[in-house]
Amino acid sequence: MAKKSRILSEVLETAEDLHRIGLIDTETMRKFDALCLPPVPQYSAADIKRIRKANKASQGVFAAYLNVSKATVTAWEQNLKSPSRMGLKLLNLVDRKGLKALV
Repeated sequence: MAKKSRILSEVLETAEDLHRIGLIDTETMRKFDALCLPPVPQYSAADIKRIRKANKASQGVFAAYLNVSKATVTAWEQNLKSPSRMGLKLLNLVDRKGLKALV
């Protein structure tokens, strides 16, 4: 996971203080929070298969947890298709926390 820059950390801390005392509204605070989200990594076909096997799931079960078709998981693992940004986010979550994070 990428580390936030010192400057961005300081800006976020200042924004949080301003939000706490009511000078920044919640919507604006969410925009600051979004700037600090770490980038989602790209996953190769081998990475996706590794994640699935580490979670002891068949392609069908893995697909059900991710709310995609078994054919999609197969295509990802055979490098025929790449996961969407949302798919990458879910794969990252499962990679870090396991399938239990999606229940």
